[in-house]
Amino acid sequence: MRLLIVIPAYNEAANIKRVVDNLIENFSQYDYIVVNDGSKDDTAAICRKNNYNLLDLSNNLGLTGAVQAGMRYAYQNNYDAVLQFDGDGQHRPEYIKELLRPMEENNVDIVIGSRFVSEKKPKTLRMLGNNLIAGLIKLTTGKYIKDTTSGMRLYGRRVIEEFSRNINYAPEPDTISYLIKSGMTVEEVQVVMDERIAGESYLNFTKSVKYMILQCFSIVFIQAFRRRVK
Repeated sequence: MRLLIVIPAYNEAANIKRVVDNLIENFSQYDYIVVNDGSKDDTAAICRKNNYNLLDLSNNLGLTGAVQAGMRYAYQNNYDAVLQFDGDGQHRPEYIKELLRPMEENNVDIVIGSRFVSEKKPKTLRMLGNNLIAGLIKLTTGKYIKDTTSGMRLYGRRVIEEFSRNINYAPEPDTISYLIKSGMTVEEVQVVMDERIAGESYLNFTKSVKYMILQCFSIVFIQAFRRRVK
């Protein structure tokens, strides 16, 4: 399979070189592209200086816009799969081979790099939200996903096409819920993720609570009125 690693990056100047250099030096069998999402820091300058593969968005479109730009690039260049890969260094590329396996062997549409296939969830407010989203996805689709908020997701060709041709596809749990209803298959593979070393996450406590509420509302109500994939 032709795999493209899509790395959305917003203000990741402190991390992007470490992340991309690791891919180039140790996982050169996979193609990658950094999608600079209108960063205000030196993210784009670092990418240009090091001749990284770069899609440089002039404005900040958010994670959804950055991932969709990467998906459209993948679709136009005939990639079979896209791996959403964080630019902050939390995702480990050594798990890519295991993520690809269900897609190559069983034609699975989406493979999630999950922290909780064989590991227990910590008892935190964030995991409470994760459990709530997982319960609502189970209620509305019949599919239980253990790590609904993982950002390490592998998408197959059918999903790439959907993301690249439609505007209402965010790389979030509610979209996964919708795609399951539309006939897409999902599997989880156990991975380990690292803590962010530098920079700041865009999700503070207030934004995290708002995110969970919006996701739950979308899964239960909004997804019921979306157009089904033909």
